[in-house]
Amino acid sequence: MDPIIVHVADHGSARSYGHFPARAEALMERFWPGPLTIVVPKTELVPPIVTSGLDTVAIRMPAHTAALALIRAAGHALAAPSANLFGCVSPTDACHVAEQLSDRIDLILDGGKCPVGVESTVLSLAEPVPRILRVGGVPPEELSEILGKLEWSTAANDRPEAPGQLARHYATRTPLEILDEDDPGAEPRPGERVGLLVLAGAQCAERFAAVEVLAPSGDLREAAANLFAALHRLDGLRLDRLVACPVPAQGLGIAIMDRLRRCSLRMSGEYPERGDGA
Repeated sequence: MDPIIVHVADHGSARSYGHFPARAEALMERFWPGPLTIVVPKTELVPPIVTSGLDTVAIRMPAHTAALALIRAAGHALAAPSANLFGCVSPTDACHVAEQLSDRIDLILDGGKCPVGVESTVLSLAEPVPRILRVGGVPPEELSEILGKLEWSTAANDRPEAPGQLARHYATRTPLEILDEDDPGAEPRPGERVGLLVLAGAQCAERFAAVEVLAPSGDLREAAANLFAALHRLDGLRLDRLVACPVPAQGLGIAIMDRLRRCSLRMSGEYPERGDGA
């Protein structure tokens, strides 16, 4: 089981659940509330089930007013995963939650479209050198401005230290492939219905059954905000396969490519059947 992120409404509450080193202060001031999850040694208030038995806990202060109001109404932190089936494409709109979970939950709190799109960056401060465990809504370059040297530990992990470290994750049920710029595999075969995911535009778009453009301007923040909604739309068309053109590996493009790689990886040679809840 993945560790679960503990969501708090203020800095004081965060410190009651985790032991924050001095270098965390600048991060909390700049990026909280916002899409940064900080991993630190946990306090006795955090039960083992939340951390999957680890001695560290992942803590975040969300920026959405509805999320903060919910935490304050509960009177304590809320440990919760994203509102989707395990391993599937993350939701960025209430309709995505309804599509996957409407028969399993009693209530959906609709706060509108997620402005960032990709999940939070997960940063561990539990060792001498800060480590990025999951790239996300705060680009590595911005973290380096405060912390200097960073280590990375985002590869697949048999015992994940943070959410999103499984080799295959954020996955569509329709097979997805990442293409090179001039990869001939992008061309649909005769009779094949293929969906195309591209950053700013595509030549020969008429050859595809569907095309999703993440950001006509090429802006990576806009692309990140639109990524999962685009994948949901393509996946819902019951196409034969999806192809995605790579985006620049800088800023939020690093997080976008991380999600596409985990989505594209086949596990055990097959994808879950549609509608089976896998």
